[in-house]
Amino acid sequence: MTLTVLDSPASAPAAKAPAPMRVRNHAELPAGFRGTTSGETSKPISTYTALLAKVRDAGLLERRTGFYVAMFVGVTLLLAAAVTGSVLLGDSWFQLLIAASIGLIFTQYAFLAHETAHRQVFASGVTSDRVGRILASGVVGMSYAWWTSKHTKHHGNPNTIGRDTDIAYDTVSFLEQDAVKQRGLSRLFTQRQGYIFFPILLFEGVNLHLLSYKTLFGRKKVDKRWHEIAMVTARFTIYLGLIFWFLPVGMAFAFVGVQLAIFGLYMGSAFAPNHIGMPIIPESSRVDFLSKQVLTSRNITGGRWMTIAMGGLDYQVEHHLFPNMARPHLRAASKLVREHCTEHQVPYTRTTIGQAFGTVIAYLNRVGLAARVPFDCPMAAEYRPR
Repeated sequence: MTLTVLDSPASAPAAKAPAPMRVRNHAELPAGFRGTTSGETSKPISTYTALLAKVRDAGLLERRTGFYVAMFVGVTLLLAAAVTGSVLLGDSWFQLLIAASIGLIFTQYAFLAHETAHRQVFASGVTSDRVGRILASGVVGMSYAWWTSKHTKHHGNPNTIGRDTDIAYDTVSFLEQDAVKQRGLSRLFTQRQGYIFFPILLFEGVNLHLLSYKTLFGRKKVDKRWHEIAMVTARFTIYLGLIFWFLPVGMAFAFVGVQLAIFGLYMGSAFAPNHIGMPIIPESSRVDFLSKQVLTSRNITGGRWMTIAMGGLDYQVEHHLFPNMARPHLRAASKLVREHCTEHQVPYTRTTIGQAFGTVIAYLNRVGLAARVPFDCPMAAEYRPR
């Protein structure tokens, strides 16, 4: 394999969803895979240490606290402008435009909480958790403890069956083995889930808030449970109280609905292109850190504005390789990572946002085909297009 940096130009046709990586023998693995099947005992080989040294020597692991302070101030000024605009508009249906903008602004706060949790802003873990919790629970209205627990599992084993909760079934089936189990209305939905996926994201904001409350009031241990309950409750009390006090009841409900819909759509659209449609790693496989992170991640092209819009998630490969790397360093790091992957024949994927969305839809629809099969014939499954 001579070309290992997969760079899709904007003029190329929409990318087809890549088939999940299924470990049967090494001949079926993509070039650059440094892993073993469950029956082998040899240790996986990794060149990550050498890459890490290059990145560290280039100063790309230094924190950029000033950048994040500026981002926080900028986002907060936008929120202040939105609130001011809402007050000036008064009893007008143009308030829904303000609601949409606030949905975008809350997502930007969520990006900052994500980066703070990854220790990109502060060296101190205590400070990072404290500030991250305030941003996530007090501003966005999500449980910081729930999200960090879920996200840590994802980073350790992205797209790994049984280990990455992000690909576990939850309305959408990311694996054929989940799609084939669906019955009734759920089966009908799954059969066309790719086309319905982005409209469903309009409800993701509500889902994130409900999952947060479910965790906070659940039986499992939650770090700083009562701190988060207090912050999330205060946040919703103040936010909803002001909206329903200032606007007519019908308009207030519409305002909240639009804000939640835009928040969910934006959040989902920023995270969905990262891994959906990339190789799936069986639970029994052993894969070295570098290969596991690079093979399962997809970068999005688009320059600095795309980086702002996606909160740095457009450099998903670099983010997974160096989770504590500050956003301003990701672009420079990507050059080193691409060179390293080319040298060691590890496929590195990056596409436009449109191509990524097309891949997401195609992949989910292909997984949904399993819901149309009443029984799973081993021979048919073997020859089914992947």
